[in-house]
Amino acid sequence: MTTDTEAGVVPSGETLERMTENLRKVEELSERLQRVLTNSEPPNPALSGPNQELFGRAAQAYWTEAVQNPAKIFEHQMSYWSDTMKQFIEAQQELAKGRLSAPEDPGPADRRFANPLWQSHPYFNYIKNQYLINAEALMTAVQDATDLEPLEKNRLQYFARQITDMMSPTNFLATNPDALEKAIETEGQSLVQGLENLIRDLEANKGALVVRLADESAFELGRNIATTPGQVVFRNRMMELIQYTASTEEVHKTPLVIFPPWINKFYILDLKAQNSLVKWLTDQGHTVFMVSWVNPDPSYRDVGIEDYITDGYLTAIEEIKAMTGEKQVNAVGYCIAGTTLALTLSLLKQRGDKSIKSASFFTALTDFSDQGEFTPFLTDDFIDGIETEVSERGMLPSVIMARTFSFLRSNDLIYGPAIKSYMMGETPPAFDLLYWNGDGANLPAKMAVQYLRGLCQRNELAQDGFELLGHRLVLDDVDVPLCAIACETDHIAAWKDSYRGVQQMGAKDKTFIVTQSGHIAGIVNPPTRKKYGHYTNPDLSLDHADWLADADFHEGSWWPRWGKWLEKRAGKLIPARTAGDKTHPVLCDAPGTYVAKKASL
Repeated sequence: MTTDTEAGVVPSGETLERMTENLRKVEELSERLQRVLTNSEPPNPALSGPNQELFGRAAQAYWTEAVQNPAKIFEHQMSYWSDTMKQFIEAQQELAKGRLSAPEDPGPADRRFANPLWQSHPYFNYIKNQYLINAEALMTAVQDATDLEPLEKNRLQYFARQITDMMSPTNFLATNPDALEKAIETEGQSLVQGLENLIRDLEANKGALVVRLADESAFELGRNIATTPGQVVFRNRMMELIQYTASTEEVHKTPLVIFPPWINKFYILDLKAQNSLVKWLTDQGHTVFMVSWVNPDPSYRDVGIEDYITDGYLTAIEEIKAMTGEKQVNAVGYCIAGTTLALTLSLLKQRGDKSIKSASFFTALTDFSDQGEFTPFLTDDFIDGIETEVSERGMLPSVIMARTFSFLRSNDLIYGPAIKSYMMGETPPAFDLLYWNGDGANLPAKMAVQYLRGLCQRNELAQDGFELLGHRLVLDDVDVPLCAIACETDHIAAWKDSYRGVQQMGAKDKTFIVTQSGHIAGIVNPPTRKKYGHYTNPDLSLDHADWLADADFHEGSWWPRWGKWLEKRAGKLIPARTAGDKTHPVLCDAPGTYVAKKASL
């Protein structure tokens, strides 16, 4: 409640009392926060930023530039000083007019500064523009550094961007008008709730700050997420094999097996009925099998990619063949599982095994020659830190992978959610995709190093071959009919890099599709949404730029196009199958037990 006075509207005594009580709670929570931070595990510094040599070389490059090309340095400095002084003078002129207003400012097209106060209020306007001037000066200095290797410059640009994102005034209570307005509106309750949210997240992750993106209480596996009917019909130390219940009276003769990435969990392809690729495939008359990978703990220390292939891919294929009586399966590999599907296809080719009839690759990289946005995480100092981490723990905790991916989109996946949760005191949204994103999986120590060193750093699969299981596995061996789907704005597996790998595969029958949107939204794009379109071009001899320039654009989801491609390779229709057989009894209902295990810390 407020009261009117000659000075305007002021809080009533009752409001001030509630505000005082909430601020007292903030002090109590701050003490609890301090205890959490005191007892937290110290982070591995190698995984938090580059070693100091990078910054040393950057400083050396700056001073070398100053000596050799002082005009450019002076230009940078004068531009910075000029912009700063201009902003200060304009602000002073407005205040001299006797009114509390800011200079005219259309504002940047930046969601962080959507509140009108960033444009109209002199305090917030000045802070915003000074921040933008500083950020531009820093990024310009890095961009114009000439005495650095391209790899070093790429990393420096990444870390400079992380610094500017972190220092945004929206990330601090005193300079965030949304948070201040919410605190006043709620009489300080938003600050209390925000601190409780922060402490909850820290306690859940042993002191590591992992921003919770979704309301975990809103979802339950098998109830309102991962709900397509099915049964687990096989289980070993690496995976559970789910056979989904047929939704048509007849099904195609050749079964379909999906290998999802084990960095995350399989139900990204079965979030809910409206966007479930699994349900859509069963509705198209396919017998669909899904591999649900185990969530490794330290006992999986010595598990490598070869174990995922033998106890995962090859075992799943053999069990499906035994259950269905078929000699071949159609296979799908998503992300890292697509990379490993390529390894498996090379292995089968060298063994003379034709168990895979066709292969589909979803956002899969097989040529890592251009590391793109992951360059900062594929240098020796970072991977040396990973090796130290996994040698001590026996696994790479999911929180490290999640943090790595999140920092590639820090404003959207770290700072934005943190502001809403910790400053505004809001409960995270009940969003299925974000719930899945936070339900991560660990990686076995050996497998993580194999992947980062052999495939990512040394690019062995696309170069001289990747040694595994007594074979030298190469892309040219991938000669089955294949369809690859890549995503136009994918920041994890850039479509041009996926395309380059497909070009090197030995198959004569190749289809390549680029869908709009990113790594997840581009794949989870059901026809009913009519949201993202896709590009096709049968000429895979072109470089990626020419391929896209000459491609045909199609409105709507790529699912039906891929469905027609798959149907041609799925055989005739037969009566629908039931789950398992006499030697493969139903072990439990989908989504199974492995998917429910949370990642270790």
